[in-house]
Amino acid sequence: MSAQQLMRPSAPRRWYADPARLALLALLVSAALCFLLPLYVMSLTSFKSMEEIRNTSLFALPPQLSFAAWQAAWSSACTGVACEGISAGFWNSVLIVIPSTLIAVGLGALNGYALAFWRLRGAGSLFAVLMIGAFLPIQVMMLPLVRLLAPLHLVGTLTGIIIVHVIFSMPVMTLIFRNYYAALPRELFLAARLDGAGFLYAFLRLMLPMSLPMLAVAAIMQATGVWNDYLLGLVFAGREHLPMTVQLNNLVNTTTGTREYNVDMAATLLTALVPLLIYALAGRWFVRGIAAGSLKA
Repeated sequence: MSAQQLMRPSAPRRWYADPARLALLALLVSAALCFLLPLYVMSLTSFKSMEEIRNTSLFALPPQLSFAAWQAAWSSACTGVACEGISAGFWNSVLIVIPSTLIAVGLGALNGYALAFWRLRGAGSLFAVLMIGAFLPIQVMMLPLVRLLAPLHLVGTLTGIIIVHVIFSMPVMTLIFRNYYAALPRELFLAARLDGAGFLYAFLRLMLPMSLPMLAVAAIMQATGVWNDYLLGLVFAGREHLPMTVQLNNLVNTTTGTREYNVDMAATLLTALVPLLIYALAGRWFVRGIAAGSLKA
C-alpha cells in the first residue's frame, strides 16, 4: 500500500436502516419519554399560577415564569400545622445524609477489607449473616429496632436516625467492598505486611487509595438512598428532625384549604434536586466505579 493511500482519509461510515437498530432506538426514545414527560409537566406546573393551571392545557407553556410557587414551597407552605415550607426538612436531611454516608462508607470499606484479607475464623458465616440482612425487608426489623433503641433514648433523635441508616446500609456496603477487595491480588496485602505495615496501616495507605472509584459508587448509593428515604425518617427521626421527604408528604397530603398544585410540584422538584445534582456532578465517578467493579468481578 502506497503512502498516498495511507494518508487518504477514510470514507465516512454510512448509517443504514437496520431493523434491530431502529427497534433499539425506538425503545430508548420511549424510555426517555417515560422519564422526561412527568418531569416536564411538573416543571411547567411549578411555574404557573393556579388560574393558569385551571384554564390552560397540561402541556402548555406558562405565559411568564413565576417563582412564587417555589418561594412558597421553600419558606411558607404548610406541612401539617406548621407553615414554614420544606426548608427545615432540607437542612434536617443534610444533617442526616452527611454523617450517615461518611460512617456507612467507612465502616463498609473496613468490613469488606477485613473479610477479603483477614482469614479469621467464622468470616464466611459472618458474611452470610450480613447478606441475609441485606434481603430482609425493612418493615420486619422496624419493631425490634424501636425496642432496642428506645431504652437508650435514641428514638426521635438525630443520632438515632443516623445509627439506623448506618445499620441498614452495612450489608450492601460490605458486599460492595468485599467483592472489590477480594478481586485484588492478595500479594499486595502480603507485601505490605512483609514491609512492616499493620492491618489498619495497609488499609489506610494502600487499599483505600486504590478504591476511590468504588468509594464514589458507595457514597452516591448511600447518599441518594438516605436522602430519598421516607419510612425510617418517619419512624426514627422525631418531630424535630423530620427529613425533607416526610415534610413533602405532609405538604402534598394537607387537606385544609385549597390544593395548590404548583406549590406541590415545586416542593417535589426541590426534594429531587439534590439526588439529581449528585448524579450530574459525580456521574462519571459512578460509571467508573461500576466499570471497575465489573472488570474485577
